Amino acid sequence: MTTPSRRHFLGWSGAAAAAAALGAAGCTAPNDHSSQKDRAGGTAAAPTKLTKIGLDYPFTQLPSYSTLVKLSTAEAKKHGISLVTTADASNADTQVTNLNAWIARKVPAIVSFPMVFEATEAIAKAALDAGLIWVTYGGTLEHQSADIQFSFRKGGTLLGTAAAEWAQEHLNGKGKIAFLTDSNIELGRERTKGMIDAFTELAPGVDVVAEEQAMDPDTGLSRTRAILAKHPDLNLVLGVTDAAAYGGFKALQQAGRSKADPKTFVGGQDGSEPSLLAIKEGTFYRASAALAPKDMARAVVDVPRAVAAGEANPSVDVPIALIRQGDTKKLNELLTASAS
Repeated sequence: MTTPSRRHFLGWSGAAAAAAALGAAGCTAPNDHSSQKDRAGGTAAAPTKLTKIGLDYPFTQLPSYSTLVKLSTAEAKKHGISLVTTADASNADTQVTNLNAWIARKVPAIVSFPMVFEATEAIAKAALDAGLIWVTYGGTLEHQSADIQFSFRKGGTLLGTAAAEWAQEHLNGKGKIAFLTDSNIELGRERTKGMIDAFTELAPGVDVVAEEQAMDPDTGLSRTRAILAKHPDLNLVLGVTDAAAYGGFKALQQAGRSKADPKTFVGGQDGSEPSLLAIKEGTFYRASAALAPKDMARAVVDVPRAVAAGEANPSVDVPIALIRQGDTKKLNELLTASAS
């Protein structure tokens, strides 16, 4: 995978703005979006004015979904672009149907978070063959115009490191931990590996009692309940998403754990509003490897625009940062962005 060079993508260069202006003047996009490699290494394509972007984010049950759609819609509007969304309901077959419908209708740019990456390759290729822009969200496909990533392994490593340091300080390096993981998609696998590797290396005396697949609040709740039935003295729960970790947070409370229990640590990844509020309130939900929601929304809009403008390296890797209790300024910034 080519390392993205547009790390500071939030500020468009004068060249990109000029390319967009040329597109507005009447240039049309080429009908040869054959691959990311072609666009990055071949002859620069004529730019085009982008008027519509389709955002296909299937995990609508995640708290971050509504925030992403709201902010992406507002960002798109700034550039005279309409944003349309799918209703996949976390169903891979429904996602396939909806994406094929968009290709048939020639939605000019598609930003898709594939549920099954292997199955999406053919769909992405069909989009490119139809002259459409395809941006992969949360991973990389062979057939794509660009991708949006967000420091997958780093997020897991930040969370695992913070939890291990806490366990050493507050549990004398002993106790029990459960990981809520994902093995289905690149994002989940990388985040899972990052948090497990970092934690187990730095806190080898803490027993790993469970690794359970969970990405959403309901699954996180049910899996943590089952773990607590066997290990009522569980000390730590780390989640591949904040949504799953928040389910674990609720399960511990329902089992009688005080919200400020000094021997309990829950943490997740994404920076979802309920989790950030729990951190701010001083509960045992202590940390999140968080993405700035406005950065994600800008990426959803700016990456397809960069492809349409003919930029050589349109992909981005959105930065992630660990947020924990005491980071009041950053917590307030993220919560304000989610509510705006």
